Amino acid sequence: MKTNASTILEALNSMNLNIPKPPMPGGNYSATNLMGNRLTVSIQFPIYKDQFRFQGKLGEELTTDDGYLAAQLCSLNVLAQIQKEMGFQRLFSLNHLHLYYRSSEKWDEAPKVADGASDFFNQVLGSAGKHSRSLTGVAALPRKFSTGLVTDFTVHF
Repeated sequence: MKTNASTILEALNSMNLNIPKPPMPGGNYSATNLMGNRLTVSIQFPIYKDQFRFQGKLGEELTTDDGYLAAQLCSLNVLAQIQKEMGFQRLFSLNHLHLYYRSSEKWDEAPKVADGASDFFNQVLGSAGKHSRSLTGVAALPRKFSTGLVTDFTVHF
C-alpha cells in the first residue's frame, strides 16, 4: 500500500498536472500538522497560481462538473502542501478526506463533487489512495469558494 514518490509524479504527469506552489494558509494556523505517523493537511481551496477558482454556489453559479474539478484542484493543493512539508517519500496512505461545499438549497449532488477528490487520490496514489470520506454542506466558505478539502494521511519514518 505504500506510495512511491516517483509513482505519484508519474501519475500527475499522465494527467498533465504539475505540483503547484502551495497556497498560504488564510489565517494563523499551519497548512500541515504531523503528529506521530499521522499527517493532517488543513483545508485546501481551489486556488491555482494565486488565483481563486470555482467561486460561487454549486447548483447556482457553478455546475456539479465544476465542483468535481474544484475538488480535484483542492486535492492537488493537498499534494503541494505535503511536498512542501516532507516530500512524498514518507507518505504511506490516505486515511480520510472531508469535503466542505457551498450549494443552493435544491442542489443534491455532493457525492459526485467529492468523487473529484476521491478519483484524484485513487488515481495518483493507487491502492494507498483508498480512504473513507465525509461531506458537509456549509452556508459560507472563505472567498466564496465552492469547496474546501481537509485530509488525513498515514506516514512512515
